[in-house]
Amino acid sequence: MTEHLPRWGGGGGPDLLRRVAELVDIPSVSGHEQAIADHVEAILGGHNGLEVRRLGDNVLARTNLGLPQRLVLAGHLDTVPPNGNDRAILDAGWCSGLGAADMKGGLAVMLEVISSLERPVTDVTFIAYVCEEVDQARSGLRQIEAAEPDWLLADAAVLGEPTASLVEAGCQGVLRVHIEMRGERAHTARPWMGSNAIHRMVPVLAAVVGYKGRQPVIDGCEYREALQAVRVEGGVANNVVPDSAVLVLNHRFAPDRDVDEAFHAIAALVEPEIDAAAGDTVTLLDSALAAAPNLAHPLLSRLVSATGESPRAKLGWTDASFFSARGVPAANFGPGEPSLAHTAGERVEGTDLERAYAVLRDLVCGT
Repeated sequence: MTEHLPRWGGGGGPDLLRRVAELVDIPSVSGHEQAIADHVEAILGGHNGLEVRRLGDNVLARTNLGLPQRLVLAGHLDTVPPNGNDRAILDAGWCSGLGAADMKGGLAVMLEVISSLERPVTDVTFIAYVCEEVDQARSGLRQIEAAEPDWLLADAAVLGEPTASLVEAGCQGVLRVHIEMRGERAHTARPWMGSNAIHRMVPVLAAVVGYKGRQPVIDGCEYREALQAVRVEGGVANNVVPDSAVLVLNHRFAPDRDVDEAFHAIAALVEPEIDAAAGDTVTLLDSALAAAPNLAHPLLSRLVSATGESPRAKLGWTDASFFSARGVPAANFGPGEPSLAHTAGERVEGTDLERAYAVLRDLVCGT
């Protein structure tokens, strides 16, 4: 366990690596966030001028200064299950451990920013929420929306996902497509008496393999679309020609398309190989909206300017989608190399933490 640290936001310059280690050493696998929520609530409750609210294991704090704009800083408390990395390791210049990058580094930075506010230029709402790493039906953001929706009102939002302290704009949308090919059972010694549904799936798979994704550029960011077969099921017995085969596709689409447009594009790709008269079907299993980059928004434009670097598209889905769907432009920005998230070697660099802190503090306080 890391040693006790001085009060967050207490001045003298934050020791962000040790702050991250403090958070990493509190287990918070999805569905088990109470201990870290208690810790975050205690940190925030010690600062005058913040309205602090606890909803389940979601922890909320905000300023109410009547400033012209309000910015949400949001981050999830949960992690994926440990992989031999459940305790923090501090070394010169970095901290490793479960969640160090995704996203206790981002949480540490945002907590330090909101704990040390001095003459902010925008009102700030901080949201630390549960169950981001699992089914979105369990998301703490949905719990907050159901119980206290006014806490989600803002002019813009920044999600503290690991981006190596670069702005990753918006996010891709996601949909899963279920394709079933029908056949007719027969004995494998007499296959001509039936129709093999697995064999009939081959041209559909060929169309998926040959897919060329769009790469639209939006607000200067290139969103590269993708399509992958992620599940194949079929077969009755080793001596039976199968009468059904199922393929599940995962499609990542750019924010210039909505779910219907993205689904119809995939349906059109496989349609030449689909025989509805034979009982073949193409259906949408589930979906999540994309989020437009909205980089012209004053707060997000200032965020990009504060980094001094060009933004890039978020190739993946984040809760930027949740905020965007509710009329709040959102971007992803936080310390940590995203490729290390969920790996046994997850870590965050001290220089990355310091850069993220300086950028967010500049955004909130104009300094």
